[in-house]
Amino acid sequence: MVSARRSDDPEINDEVDDRPTDGSGRSRDFVQSLERGLAIIRVFNAERPSMTVSEIAQVSGLTRAAVRRFLLTLTELGYVDVKNNRFQLTAQTLELGYSYLSALSFPDIALPRLERLVVGTAEASEGSILDRGDIVYVVRVPGPAMMTISVNVGARRPAHATAMGRALLANLPTADLENYLRTHELTPVLPRTITDPDAFRAELKKVREEGYALVNQELEEGLVAIAVPVRDRMGRARAAINLSTHIGRKSVEDMRALVPLVQEAASDIELGLSRSTNWAD
Repeated sequence: MVSARRSDDPEINDEVDDRPTDGSGRSRDFVQSLERGLAIIRVFNAERPSMTVSEIAQVSGLTRAAVRRFLLTLTELGYVDVKNNRFQLTAQTLELGYSYLSALSFPDIALPRLERLVVGTAEASEGSILDRGDIVYVVRVPGPAMMTISVNVGARRPAHATAMGRALLANLPTADLENYLRTHELTPVLPRTITDPDAFRAELKKVREEGYALVNQELEEGLVAIAVPVRDRMGRARAAINLSTHIGRKSVEDMRALVPLVQEAASDIELGLSRSTNWAD
């Protein structure tokens, strides 16, 4: 169900709340064709970089005729290209996410701080935000060592299995955290992944008390990561940064010893963001 996001403007909220629905919970102003067009874009990923009309119809659940119309429209708009009856996204789709990242300002401010962190620790560092139960990587600086995990800007990972996700979840208001636990399954990514809600609550309590999160091989075999929140002027955790390595390079205790450096980088980022109007809301 798509719900309208509330605004800080009470007049807009009244307008949203008063709009009639069609019985599905959606506003009568809801544009289903736009929803389906975006669904077409989302079917493409690393495992499915190019697809036929039939394949897209099967994945999306739409009819072949509808898929064909949407693909032709997206092709004319420059978001999709076709070769040998196989469709694929074009680089123009990057503009959809770039507009958001440009307004966020966090990646630009965090990048030089994370670069210094990587130089000082010889490990990879990333920054992410929380979105619908996942973390979304918005900035990344690779370390000198090759890691098996493939992470690019824009990639999503389940928040419960990542250090950055836990750093953000631990700082949610209680009601928001309980809503997250009601609506998102703690799926076992690996045998070590915490999947019991009570155990997960206890882990987040520990994260709040210690000021950082540590995940030891819960997302990928051999991957160890530490993370801390990045807060706005009101003290709200708006993003998180991490350091990640392979257990063969640094032990869990070695990574714990680097927490102060990550916290220092987060404080430096917070100082830079305090001057950003995009971080003030």
